[in-house]
Formats: sequence, structure tokens, C-alpha cells
Amino acid sequence: MLQAYGLFGHIQANRLRSALLLAGFVVLLHALLYSLLLIWSAFLGGTFDEIAADAWRQFRRSWPVAMVAALVWFAIAYFAHQTLIRMATGARGVARAEAPQLYNALENLCISRGLPMPALQIIETPALNAYASGLREGQYVVAVTRGLMDTLAPDELEAVLAHELTHIRNRDAQLMVIAIIFAGIFAFFGDLVIRGWDFPYGWSPTPRRQRSPVGSGSSETGWTTGGDDRGDRPSGGRSRDGGGGVLLAIAIAVAIILITWGVSTLIRFALSRSREFLADAGAAELTKNPDAMVRALRKIEGNARFDVPSRMEAFFIANPVSGRLTGLFSTHPAIDDRVEALQRFAGASETQPARR
Repeated sequence: MLQAYGLFGHIQANRLRSALLLAGFVVLLHALLYSLLLIWSAFLGGTFDEIAADAWRQFRRSWPVAMVAALVWFAIAYFAHQTLIRMATGARGVARAEAPQLYNALENLCISRGLPMPALQIIETPALNAYASGLREGQYVVAVTRGLMDTLAPDELEAVLAHELTHIRNRDAQLMVIAIIFAGIFAFFGDLVIRGWDFPYGWSPTPRRQRSPVGSGSSETGWTTGGDDRGDRPSGGRSRDGGGGVLLAIAIAVAIILITWGVSTLIRFALSRSREFLADAGAAELTKNPDAMVRALRKIEGNARFDVPSRMEAFFIANPVSGRLTGLFSTHPAIDDRVEALQRFAGASETQPARR
């Protein structure tokens, strides 16, 4: 009883941390908006103080519009997220007649805990992997690869299904979908900066030098002057500083974009890493067979990779994308760490994978 209470406490704590992390996306959204306004204001020239003040004035007027746009985007993703995920992973629906063992195993787990039956899908790849997704009851999906079905023993396959059901029970699948949707905003602009920002043709951080007719009352920059360059200001009352303020404003804006992209990526990773331990523990609790979960993880280890967008990697029971970093920047804990946790807290033993 004490162990069950402890697991519940960990789940509740993770839910609270996840909610706080997701709330952080709102802050990042505002930071991203200000950085874009800073770049836009820099196009008009002037000193850094003038550029920053103008960007702040625009931000105070435009942040409600940006929030409405974000909510519209979220609403579209809310109703279309399963279609997008299915297109990204190549999953397709499967009926009981096509995969009776898989279907019955999932149905039995749901009946034993009084859970609604999620939709079942198969990904046609020899890789060993699985994921759960969805935002609410009636939308949840559990998908497994063909390689997982063909390789795992029945009790190991049941353990993987229980792992994914635990993600649904703990609302992990819901939170991951929301996190990925919001993170996409910052990843998009971060990728633009990383690949190199293409400025409009003919624009440069310093005003273009133009030849003006003698006595026309215009300076070499094309701005109207009173005849002397000292103290000149362009139209709109902005000062000239040789482009230093413009460059500084753009540098700060780019830095903000990169920081929002990096922080949003770390938040997505943090949402996934802690939940894998809880889902493994939930699988052991549902099946009463922690050894099966250990054997399944050992079989999946090194065989989980297949072609999916990198933004989808956190959904899976093991990272399907090759060449990713480990440690803090990894979406999943190491298999050894997960096995050790099952041994320590669920009483599992390190056994060789069972033969079919």
C-alpha cells in the first residue's frame, strides 16, 4: 500500500512539474514575439535605445493578437494531431481479425483496470518500438511496430502495451502532444536562425549610401536633412549611429530566438525522461511481471531506430532517431538505468530475453 501511494505521489508531482513547464511556453512565446519585433524595428534604423523602445511599444499593442494566433494554431492541431502523428510515423489502424493476439492483450489490460480501449495501430517496420498519443478519451492511440510484434514473446508484448497504457493513465501522452505542439513554434524560428537568416534584398544593418544631387538637402543615406549631417535624424525622428544599434538589436533578437528554441527543446526532453521510469513501473504493476518488462527493454535496446521526424522521438518507448546526444540532451533514460530502476523498485531480475 505504501509503495502504491509513493508511485501515486511521484505521478502527481510529475504532473505538477509538467504543468509548470508547459506554462513556461507562454513566457517563451512572449519572448519570441518581442525578438521578432526587435528585428522589425531594427529595419527602420536608429540607436539601440530607440529600437528597443519602439519594439516594446509594438509588443504592448500586439501580444493579444499573437496569443489569438497561437490559440487558433492550437485549435487546429487539437483536432488534427492524430492525423499529423499518423502521417509522421506511418501508423495505420488494425482490427482484431488482423492481429488477434495484440488486440486481445491490449483489451485484457484495459478490462482488468476498467480503462477505455484506445485505438490500436501498427507501423510497418522491422524496428522494435511503440508509442501512445492522444489528448482525451476517444482520441487515444497505442501503436506498435511490426518488428515488435514479430520479435517479442507474448508476456513481453503485454508489458510494452502496459507501458503505453500507463502513459495514457498518467496523462503523459496528452502532455507530450501539447508540449510538441507548442515547441514547434520555437523550433521553427530557431531553425531559421541556425540555417542563416535571409534578409530582404538590398537591406543591410547600415543604411545604404546613395548619391544625392548637390544642394538637394539630402544626405548620402537618402534621409532628408537640414543641410548638415550633424544631428541629422531620419523620418520618424530616429537618430543615426552608424548601424551599431541596429546590429546590437539584431544580435539580441537572434540570441532570444536561439534561447527560446533551446529551452523549449530541453522542456520537451524533460517531459519525456521522467515519464519513462513511471511508465516502466506502471507496466510492472499492471502485468505483475516486471521481468517481462526487463526482457522487452533488452530486446528493444539497439533495435528501436527507424525513420521518423526528430520532433516525434519523445513519443516512443525508445528513441527511434539515430545519432542523438545522450545525458541531459537525450529524450529517454538509458536502458541500463531503466532496468536498474525496475530491479530496485519493482523486484525485477536481470534475465536473458526469453526465446519464442
